[in-house]
Amino acid sequence: MIQIYHNPRCSKSRSGLKYLEEKGIQPEVIQYLDTPLSSKDLTQILQKLNMRPLEIIRKGEAIFKEEFKGKDLSDEQWIEAMVQHPRLIERPIIINGNRAVIARPTEAIDEIL
Repeated sequence: MIQIYHNPRCSKSRSGLKYLEEKGIQPEVIQYLDTPLSSKDLTQILQKLNMRPLEIIRKGEAIFKEEFKGKDLSDEQWIEAMVQHPRLIERPIIINGNRAVIARPTEAIDEIL
């Protein structure tokens, strides 16, 4: 089952979901702002993305600029920051089995289909 970590207010996230649906894929939609992720969930997602926590932080978010900009945090501290402030998580994240991508651009989804 393909999953999409989705924020319906985000145009890129909506585009990712539409892209999957146009390919005939009905993914499991996880609205991560309503259903917060645990540190274990985020760690597993990062492993599938083959990325470090800082690489999926949305640095343009107000919460980042106000509380985290310029800080040198460990991977575990960045994960905890994303657990506490899920808006920091880049979106959309598409997962297919043990592989995942951040669908920016949307066509990046093809890498894991």
